[in-house]
This record gives sequence, structure tokens and C-alpha cells, in this order.
Amino acid sequence: MIERIVPADVPRPRGPYSPAVRAGDFIFVSGQGPIDPATDTLVTGDIRIQTRLVLENIRRILAACGASPSDVVRCGVFLADAADFPLMNEVYAEFFGEHRPARTTVEAKFVAPGMKVEIDCVAYKPR
Repeated sequence: MIERIVPADVPRPRGPYSPAVRAGDFIFVSGQGPIDPATDTLVTGDIRIQTRLVLENIRRILAACGASPSDVVRCGVFLADAADFPLMNEVYAEFFGEHRPARTTVEAKFVAPGMKVEIDCVAYKPR
């Protein structure tokens, strides 16, 4: 069974996609940018601020699916500037602690000016 999940307290999708899709015991979270869910606007600032906001949005989506960061098995991290990797990684390490999901990090060009990071993930949470 496939379930599309659109939590109320997360940024609204900017296109034709769901914030999360549960397929069996897996939860696929769409790429999240540094969007403030209260104002639905892009938050600019340094990479640490943006990374924290992105990860908090992911935490909200996972919670709406009955999961948590400890259930994440894989992340994709996209950076506008590879030089931001050490500072992003610092915040990322705090967020995941000892759970350490598999990860790919790449440099990418974003459509939104000022956006420095986007993260997607896959979680495993048996029902």
C-alpha cells in the first residue's frame, strides 16, 4: 500500500509532489529546503541556520509518519557550495547523533536564490 502524506505543520510543496510517501515499511521524504513552515518563506542566512531548519522540517515530516530521525537509513544532501560541507556536517552530526544513516552529498545549483542546502531521506519504520 502506498500512502501520500502531507502534514499540516510543514512547508507546502512547491510543485506536484508529496512531502512524504509511505510504501510499506519505508518512508520517502522529499527534498526539504530552508523554508519556515510558519511563514512558508525561504530563510536565508548561513549554512548552519539553513541546515537546522531543513532538518527540523524533516523531523516534523517524520513525526507525522510515526517515525523519528533514528529511523532514517539514507540521506541525500545537496549543497550550493561544497565549501559549506564542514559547517553543514557539524549540524547534521548533531541532529543524527550516533544513528548515522548512509549519505550522499553533492554540490548542486538551486533555482531559489539564497538557498544553500536541500536534504531528502528514506526512513524504515515497520507499522
